[in-house]
Amino acid sequence: MIQEPPPLIVEIAWQEPWQAARRLGRADDARAEGLVFLDSAMAHPLLGRWSYVMAQPFGRFTVAAGIPRWDGERVAGAPLAALKERLARYAQPRLPGEAAFQAGAAGYVAYEAGRLFDRFPTPQAEPGEGPEIDLGFYDLVIAFDTVARRGFLISTGWPEGEPARRAARARERLAQAGERLAAPLPALGPAVTATGWRSNFEAAGYRDAVAQVIAYIRAGDIFQANFTQRFESPLAIAGGAFDPLALYDQLRRANPATFAALIVNEDRVIASSSPERFVKLTGAEVETRPIKGTVLRSVEPTLDAFRGRELTASEKDRAENVMIVDLLRNDLSRVCRPGTVRVPHLCGLETYANVHHLVSVVTGTLQEGRDGLDLMAASFPGGSITGAPKIRAMEIIRELEGRPRGVYCGSIGYIGFDGTMDFNIAIRTVTVEEDGAGLTASFGVGGGITALSDPAAEHVESLTKAERLFRAFRPEGLA
Repeated sequence: MIQEPPPLIVEIAWQEPWQAARRLGRADDARAEGLVFLDSAMAHPLLGRWSYVMAQPFGRFTVAAGIPRWDGERVAGAPLAALKERLARYAQPRLPGEAAFQAGAAGYVAYEAGRLFDRFPTPQAEPGEGPEIDLGFYDLVIAFDTVARRGFLISTGWPEGEPARRAARARERLAQAGERLAAPLPALGPAVTATGWRSNFEAAGYRDAVAQVIAYIRAGDIFQANFTQRFESPLAIAGGAFDPLALYDQLRRANPATFAALIVNEDRVIASSSPERFVKLTGAEVETRPIKGTVLRSVEPTLDAFRGRELTASEKDRAENVMIVDLLRNDLSRVCRPGTVRVPHLCGLETYANVHHLVSVVTGTLQEGRDGLDLMAASFPGGSITGAPKIRAMEIIRELEGRPRGVYCGSIGYIGFDGTMDFNIAIRTVTVEEDGAGLTASFGVGGGITALSDPAAEHVESLTKAERLFRAFRPEGLA
């Protein structure tokens, strides 16, 4: 199958998406710059059907300290308006085929980007923060249907605007990608290990902070808050240079997830094994899937099933989930048509590598004239990782956590040139950065706190969520 003139869509021979990402992301290939792999590592007919691989963006849109830039040069306007204007330059109609993402902007929106959209506890950027927004603009994307086991190359020819030049670029990029996909599978680099994990809280300090959140709830400040701790460790590389692909391979084997991702750029590496969707936009239809309620799985099938049923019946976890559903209904109502916001699924059980989760689904239809960025502005950060009421919950989170969250609890995903959008909630997400003394990995874990929470149990739940990430850095445990 091929469609022309640009955008060009070509069906390719099936290969595993992770193998394609490794071929495009080879450390010895300069064309691997800006690799983004949106990975349905836990395949699912509805949630984990499509994976996308892209590299070598033709431009990069960032916002740091509230200032929007294109390829490092400051651009006029407020961040949201500047991003809308940039996306509009490359607008294209929906193409034939089922792949939702058909080229566009992909990357991350950090938790602190909340200050760009609404009232936020830290109105100015703080030392040590990375960009609030970091999105590469990709003219070519490789889309994989993991259920039908089909692959597609989609090449748009952007940023060329003149038809002949755009067609030539689209064909050239198509040929380059086909050549790289046919190359031998490169070996992964040496194992990445970390054994010096340290939290920003001692166990007693974490329990005390949870108790303080409960006190705020009982005082009437909030109904719920998502409280977290952050773990950090220097990385050790077993006899060679750091290979982000090796790190991600370890993570996806330890904790496969439906909304996983890998982002590699010169500033940082982000490896996510998130099970949670933030928002998806298809046409005017919106979907968000908040997770609230977690229990550790058992290797014994009968006990595992019992734990799932126990979670489904938990008064505390159901209350936590329903409160966030109400918050998200309110967020979506800001930009959706009256009467269209609905909850087709409430407190359903979903099962992952080492935990069961309670997951709800909230849907709506965007008002005419609204787009994905309006939806993002109305609902970011996600209610499941903030609390209710959202603004006061974020203030309490900042007071007690005492530091920026960064990519963690932000979102990773894409905004298509045709207006489609899909972002995860960046939980189970590791960030690797150079800190002057070497490479340091960090990630956050936590949970929703309600009046029914027990501080000791909340501490145990946070460690349960952290265990799979710890395990990813103990490669001997993945055999």
